Amino acid sequence: MNHPLARKLAPAARLRDTTINLSHGSGGKAMRELIADVFVGNFDNPMLAAMEDQALLPLAGLAAGGDRLAFTTDTYVVHPLFFPGGDIGKLAVAGTVNDLAVCGARPLVLSCAVVLEEGLPVDTLRRVAASMQATALAAGVQIVTGDTKVVERGSADKLFVNTAGIGIVPAGLDIAARNARPGDVILVNGNLGDHGAAILVARNELALEAEIPSDCTPLYDLVRSMLAVCPHIHCLRDATRGGIATVLNEFAQASATCMRIHERALPLREEVKGACEILGLDPLYLANEGKLVAIVPREHADAVLAAMRAHPDGTAAAMIGEVCAAPAASVIMQTGFGGERVVDMLVGEQLPRIC
Repeated sequence: MNHPLARKLAPAARLRDTTINLSHGSGGKAMRELIADVFVGNFDNPMLAAMEDQALLPLAGLAAGGDRLAFTTDTYVVHPLFFPGGDIGKLAVAGTVNDLAVCGARPLVLSCAVVLEEGLPVDTLRRVAASMQATALAAGVQIVTGDTKVVERGSADKLFVNTAGIGIVPAGLDIAARNARPGDVILVNGNLGDHGAAILVARNELALEAEIPSDCTPLYDLVRSMLAVCPHIHCLRDATRGGIATVLNEFAQASATCMRIHERALPLREEVKGACEILGLDPLYLANEGKLVAIVPREHADAVLAAMRAHPDGTAAAMIGEVCAAPAASVIMQTGFGGERVVDMLVGEQLPRIC
């Protein structure tokens, strides 16, 4: 580490405890050692290593990158903590980065607050923190401040994570759900429902021969590639809980338009389609953690789609529909049999504890 305090703490940072106990949330020596070992030791940046109650961000650098700050926060309670293609740590960083990226913001810094259950293996926490740092490095962000709380055994489920993020929005961008216009085209960057299916596999609720990995990944670099060819993208949103059905309904309601999609155009793994048929699930509502929905002007659709397909996170990108004037505030799907059905907002919860 570069920071002198980090060098001072590092030799004494390794915890002897193998599981979390209540003293690790007491504010005393045990908590300080936990933070120095697991968090300062993994996240490795001067702002965090200063061990202050806040991170100080230079304003000059922020102002040079744009004219608005984007700020978001999210809490992750996924079960199980580790699943094919990801874990709660990767999910927390990627999810917050993506919430910033879909307004065009360049993600800069994150916070990390954890609620730990007494008895959690310290090595599990180290593994999650290492995954968070690897994902943060891939996304070009730093985790610069945080908080730690410990609750009694049985009061939580192992580990909950909250991450908040700050990004800078370049001048001139206006990406918002209200901006959808009749004639626009609807794009997605790849196979839908993989994260929801991966969680089902990890919970042993699906007996599949083929493993379905979660699509969990930070998407800022993909968004940057899209904006490079079309700075006037109208809407962007990552399709997490509630899937693309929820996102499209949010767009339709905010812009008073109709989102018309085509069932045959939806990119879906055969394994996901099969699992949905067996369990009676609708893939339109399955969670994604590395998929976005974009509404773009028709004249720019081919260029944006090509940019998406040229990026590793968009190789299976597809055009799935178009925006129409009526019926306003609705989502209509043309089925594979030639009929139509209304795609409503999700009612209830298909899969709890998904992210």
